[in-house]
Amino acid sequence: MMDPQPPIPIDPIELTRELCEFDSTTYQEGAVGDFLASFLLDRGWEVEKAPVPQPPESRQTGPRWNVYAGVIGQTPDLVFSTHMDTVPPYIPFHEDAEFMYGRGVSDAKGIVAAQVAAAEALRAEGFRVGLLFVSGEERDSAGAKVANQSPKGSRFLINGEPTDNRLALASKGALRAVFRSTGKMAHSAYPELGDSAVHKLVEVLARLLALPMPLLDDVGPGTLNIGQIQGGHAPNVIADKAEAQVLVRLVGDSAPVRAALVEAAAGLAEVDFTLEIPFVRLRAVPGLPTMIAKFTTDIPQLSNWGEPLLLGPGSIHVAHTPDEKLAKKELIEAVELYTKVGKQLLA
Repeated sequence: MMDPQPPIPIDPIELTRELCEFDSTTYQEGAVGDFLASFLLDRGWEVEKAPVPQPPESRQTGPRWNVYAGVIGQTPDLVFSTHMDTVPPYIPFHEDAEFMYGRGVSDAKGIVAAQVAAAEALRAEGFRVGLLFVSGEERDSAGAKVANQSPKGSRFLINGEPTDNRLALASKGALRAVFRSTGKMAHSAYPELGDSAVHKLVEVLARLLALPMPLLDDVGPGTLNIGQIQGGHAPNVIADKAEAQVLVRLVGDSAPVRAALVEAAAGLAEVDFTLEIPFVRLRAVPGLPTMIAKFTTDIPQLSNWGEPLLLGPGSIHVAHTPDEKLAKKELIEAVELYTKVGKQLLA
C-alpha cells in the first residue's frame, strides 16, 4: 500500500482571495469560520469549532465561531493565532499584479492565509503546531476570552496583526470610557430656565484634551481620542443629556489614567469604563527587525496559550481605512518569516 501523498502546498494569495469573499464584519463571522473549518479539515487537520456568544448589542442571531486546528493526539508546542472578523464597512476584494485590496486583506485574512501555510510547512517537518482563529477581536476580544478557557498546552503563541513583518516588542493597551452629562430641558431663549448637558460635556472634553498622558521612553506616550459625541434635541432647545465615547491607548498601569478621567468629569459628568486591555511587553527573537505596536490585540486575553509574540504582514496605517491593501510579495515573505520564527522558537 502506497503512503498517502502530502497535500498540495497552499497558495496564500488564493486563500486570502477566498477568505475576503466573505463579509465577516464583527458579529458575522459564522460563514468564514465554517469555510476555514472545512478547508483545514480537508487538509488533514483535526478541527474544533467553539461557539462565541452574540451580545445583545450585536442585534445578530447567526452563529459565530472560534476555529482550532491541530494534529490528532498531539499537544502543540506553538500555536499561530489571529482573528477572522473585520471592521465595517465590507469592501469587496480586488487585486492587481502587485497588491490585494479590500476589507481584511491585511487585517487579518492575509495573516490567516500566511499562518496556515507556515503551520503546514512546520507540520511537514515534524514540528508540533496548531492554529487558532477567533471571532470578535475588533470589538471586545470575545472569541479570545472563550478560547482562553480551553487552552491546548502550547509553549508559544504567535499572534498575527499588521506589523509590516516586524516583531513587536510591546503593544499598547486600551481603556474605553463613556462620559454622560445630564441637565434640564428648556427653551434656548431662556437658558436661565434650563441646564445644558451639552455645555457640561464640552467643558469635560476640553479638560480631557488638556490632560498629560503617561510616557515610556522606549514606547512613546499614551494617547486619548474622543471618538463619538451625541446629545441634545435641536439648536433651539437646552439639552438635557449628552454623551461622549473616549478611548485611551495605555502605556502602563491604567489606575492613574482612570483617576485623571474621573477628576476631569467631577461635577459635570458620570464616567463608565466599558473596556480595558492592558499594555504588554513582548518577546524579541534575535535577528528580526522590531517595532512598537501602538494598537491593542487579543494577546492579553490569550494568556493561557503560551508565551506571546506579535508579528504579521501588512501596515496598520491602511487597516480600518477605505484603502486597505497588502502587497503579494509581503504576504509570501510572511509565510517564510512565520516558518523561520517557529523553527527558532522550537529548535
